[in-house]
Amino acid sequence: MVKSLENRASQASVVLYDRTTHTSCTYGADKHYDSASMVKPIILGALLLDRGVDLSEDEQYLASQMIVNSDNEATYALWDSLGPKTIQNFLDKAGMKNTKLDEAGYMGLTQVTARDQAKLLELLTAKDNTVLNAEERTYILGLMRDVQEDQRWGTPAGAPSDAAVQVKNGWLQRSQARLKDPWDRGDWKVNSMSAFTGHAYDYGLVVLTENNRVPEGESPEVGWDYGMATVEGVAKAIHHDLYPDQTPRATGHQIQ
Repeated sequence: MVKSLENRASQASVVLYDRTTHTSCTYGADKHYDSASMVKPIILGALLLDRGVDLSEDEQYLASQMIVNSDNEATYALWDSLGPKTIQNFLDKAGMKNTKLDEAGYMGLTQVTARDQAKLLELLTAKDNTVLNAEERTYILGLMRDVQEDQRWGTPAGAPSDAAVQVKNGWLQRSQARLKDPWDRGDWKVNSMSAFTGHAYDYGLVVLTENNRVPEGESPEVGWDYGMATVEGVAKAIHHDLYPDQTPRATGHQIQ
């Protein structure tokens, strides 16, 4: 995994757990990153903890739009209806102690760590826990399994082709450096987390990155692509080390 980060400008944090092989790996696990859309499963977890799986039709629609399509308008509708206290209650019960909600109320600027996001994946795939019941966990994982096709990049890259993949990614063009313009657009935050289940697979992978800078005069997408390539390079290395004899799933992105 470390080799995959050699010669990469990206700053990265990684957490892996595998219940089947009893393997775990951490790298910079407690560093904070802008969550971008990776906060969305947290919001859904808070919604289900507060209201149960018997959601209204409107709530079901908003939840689907938020996870499957990563729709920000739907996300803010749920974010605002829940409020920070309800979301914080979920974080506390989930043991996600290092996740910090943005004081100004920007959901995508929630500060997350790879370790806390892995805790969320472990909670969602656990056989039993006191936070969300089996039906609620299945509901979240089902939406993550149905994420639209063009958002299935990142940590699924190189995973065994017969594994079921539950994924949520996040991407945000912003610099966190203390500059005159805190919204400097030169940097991309590119994050990905997935749970892999089925056929005896039971593992999760989180990769968070920043410092995916856009070179002067280049298209903004260059930084995004660079971050995706960093995430997928790490993912491919980890999946191969875990399951070298399995056929890897195809990915459309290449290391840049």
